[in-house]
Amino acid sequence: MVPSATPGEGLGVVHLFWSVGPLADATEILAAINRAESHGDQVVVASMLGHKADLCTMALSDDLWRLRALQTELAAAGLDLVDSYVSLTEVSEYAAGVPEEMKQARLYPELPPEGKPAFCFYPMSKRRTVEGNWFTLDFEDRKRLMYEHGASGRAFAGRLVQLITASTGVDDFEWGVTLFAQKPDDLKEVVYTMRFDEASAIYAEFGTFYAGMVAPHDEALAAVGVG
Repeated sequence: MVPSATPGEGLGVVHLFWSVGPLADATEILAAINRAESHGDQVVVASMLGHKADLCTMALSDDLWRLRALQTELAAAGLDLVDSYVSLTEVSEYAAGVPEEMKQARLYPELPPEGKPAFCFYPMSKRRTVEGNWFTLDFEDRKRLMYEHGASGRAFAGRLVQLITASTGVDDFEWGVTLFAQKPDDLKEVVYTMRFDEASAIYAEFGTFYAGMVAPHDEALAAVGVG
C-alpha cells in the first residue's frame, strides 16, 4: 500500500482542464468520478467556453494520491489534459480571528454551491517589483489592505461564492481563485470591482482565466460532445 499524502489541515485541490478527443468515453469518465466520490472526494465538472479547454474537473481530497488516481483514470478514459493547477485549501494568515465555522468552510468547502452555475478560475500572485513589493510590507499594512479587498468581495454576498486556495510551493502562482456565480456578469463585475483595491491595483499579478458553466456530471459531458 502506498502511504497517504494528506495535508496537515485542509484538502488538496486540483483543477484539470481537458480537451475532448474522439476516444473520450462518457461511461468510463463517469465511473472514474464516481470512484473518487465514493471515497468522500468532491468533483466539480464544468463545461468550458472558448478554445483553452473543453472541460474542467475540479477535485478536492484529503489524499493527494486519490487526486492522482482520478487524473490517471480520466486520461485513460480518453480525455486529453491541456492545463492544470494544483493547490491546497487554507485559512489565510489575515483571517486568524474569524469564527471557527468560517475557518472550517475555507478548509473543507462543500462544492459546488447550489444555484451558482457560472464558473471561473484564475491563478494569482503578489508582486515583487521595486515599485510594489508585497513582501516588504509589514504585516499590519498587508492585513489592512486585505481587509479592504475582502470588503469589496463581501458586497457580492449571495451572488457568488469564492474559494481561494494556496499554491505557494506546489504550482507557478501563489493562489488559485475559483468563483461560482449566479450569472456570468457577476464574475465580470466582482473581478473588475476588486481590481481597484490597492491590494490588487498595485500588488496583484494574474494568470490565465478559464470560464464555463457547472452542471451535473453527465450534462456537463454531453454539452462538450461526450454522451
